[in-house]
Amino acid sequence: MPNPSFPFSRRQFLASSAAGAALTLLHPFSARAAAGQAHLRVMETTDLHVHVYPYDYYSDKPRDTIGLARTASHIADIRAEATNSMLVDNGDFLQGNPMGDYIAYERGMKEGDMHPVIMAMNAVGFDASTLGNHEFNYGLDFLMKSLAGADFPIVSANIATEMGSAPTADKTLIKPYTILDRTITDGAGTEHQIKIGLIGFVPPQIMNWDRRHLEGKVNTRDIVETARAYVPQMKEAGADIIIALSHSGIGSADHTDLMENASVPLAMVEGIDAIMTGHSHLVFPGSRYDGFAGVDAKRGTLHGKPAAMGGFWGSHLGVIDLMLETSGGQWKVMNFETEARPISKRNEDRSITPLVESQQYVLDSIKKEHEATLEYIRRPVGKTSAPLQSYFALVADDPSVQIVSIAQEWYIGQMMKGTAYEGLPILSAAAPFKAGGRGGPEYYTDVPTGDVAIKNVADLYLYPNTVRAVKINGAQVKGWLERSAGIFNQVKPGDADQVLLNPSFPSYNFDVIDGVTYKIDLSQPSRFGPKGEMLNPDASRITDLMYKGKPVTDDMEFIVATNNYRASGGGDFPGAKGDTIIFEGPDTNRDVIVRYIVEQGTINPSADANWTFKSLPGTTVLFDTGPKAKDYVKDVKGVAIEPAGDGPDGFARFRISL
Repeated sequence: MPNPSFPFSRRQFLASSAAGAALTLLHPFSARAAAGQAHLRVMETTDLHVHVYPYDYYSDKPRDTIGLARTASHIADIRAEATNSMLVDNGDFLQGNPMGDYIAYERGMKEGDMHPVIMAMNAVGFDASTLGNHEFNYGLDFLMKSLAGADFPIVSANIATEMGSAPTADKTLIKPYTILDRTITDGAGTEHQIKIGLIGFVPPQIMNWDRRHLEGKVNTRDIVETARAYVPQMKEAGADIIIALSHSGIGSADHTDLMENASVPLAMVEGIDAIMTGHSHLVFPGSRYDGFAGVDAKRGTLHGKPAAMGGFWGSHLGVIDLMLETSGGQWKVMNFETEARPISKRNEDRSITPLVESQQYVLDSIKKEHEATLEYIRRPVGKTSAPLQSYFALVADDPSVQIVSIAQEWYIGQMMKGTAYEGLPILSAAAPFKAGGRGGPEYYTDVPTGDVAIKNVADLYLYPNTVRAVKINGAQVKGWLERSAGIFNQVKPGDADQVLLNPSFPSYNFDVIDGVTYKIDLSQPSRFGPKGEMLNPDASRITDLMYKGKPVTDDMEFIVATNNYRASGGGDFPGAKGDTIIFEGPDTNRDVIVRYIVEQGTINPSADANWTFKSLPGTTVLFDTGPKAKDYVKDVKGVAIEPAGDGPDGFARFRISL
């Protein structure tokens, strides 16, 4: 277990001998603390998703914006600026890149095996962690074997193997909380004992997102309800301060039962002193949260309590500085500051400058696993006769989505043979995962003509979802597409250069359904909001919906090939709420894509333009995509697209004439 003494722990001096020089640059809280006052700096990583090396396995090249090995340099520097410090992780560390898949699917986890991300976290010296929703993607057995190697406590309070009459009566999957006995040094150099309580939470939606792994084995509770039950127990157990490790985003201030992004109402729970947030892959404090109820996006507070969110993949380190004061044997928070410190910056010429270098000891801790992952991703499985790229996936039928849909339809067609559903029309729903957005202007699929390797298939399909099939009617097919069409803003016919895409709508919820043809009328309002909420029940953007050249009627029956996330209710799509599933495949969607490519030998991924925008003469819209899109604009079918200059933050802007 970690050394319980903050000021001179092994972890503070692992990273760099230069840390000693940084001790003269103390944070003001450390510099000004008096007797009985102590500065405690709490650092957070979140949503690491197995990114230890600053390396993009999908593109098979280094990437300066990611990696715990780089973040570790910040950790060393920030520790040196404070008299007392601790480091926590906020979950989603086991899954998220091909190294995670290599361990889960190729190497496996036997009793006593060490997971590479746990090895790296041990090397850096974490004090505690919680679970994120993606920890459950590979099943409970894999999860528990992976956690067994951690040299630090991992806590999560709202997931139970047996439910009791109240949260505190549950038998939880892992410890709900931990209380760390630590020694801190005050401004006069006197050492004191302090008990720091850490409690963790995961989105209750894991029961939908990973139903295949969890149903009948565990259950979840509401985050806020669970906190209200456990925090008083932690106080009774002697916790001086309590920090919530909330793998839950910053959303509404109004508490609703089982809400996914519950960090704001969580801050209202009496006894919680600070909140580490995550899940959303965003940065807090930061302007992204300006105007949110209960949130001070500049100071970094939720209902007046300090909070931080450290980006994703190691891009930032969340930091909360607490000025503590003791009186009558009780420690209290007297003042605080928050920040999110980046590991890189984007320059005006769009280049990236790393702000810190990787720590070699972190790289060395998983060097063997990194090299094995490189071998894993470079294995050729077939060839493609045309590029597979997603630069225009949100505005036109797209080859990177097309190949996923074709493979899913091929697989489900085989699975339906000899069943009661044989002969029903099979459609296929797929969405672009890498389509810029929060991932940045380089975050696109881009596989050139030629060999297709495993790394390319992972690039096409990021998540280890498994194949599902649902049986729905024509009305539900239309509703499904109406839900997808919410990604587009409503436009005014005849106006020029209107913004096309709603930035709050994630690309992974923009499903294209192959097997039917349709048009999207952007002059109409959206029926659904970004999270699937009903906005305009009578709105209809989907027009000319046809199957084999004939109109789709409400009572027609279809099988739709999709994934476990969508079929089980992920994204809240009509016809995909868990009650329409007719087939649960044992294979991941990526495995299906690999099998399809292997069987075909050479694939032809050309998009067939089965969907387009309805014509609105004299109307133009703008959208931003990666700069490399210019190399493929001539290949886009069914949409008139032209370059329109530079977009913000390194993106390129294009114009569509409707």
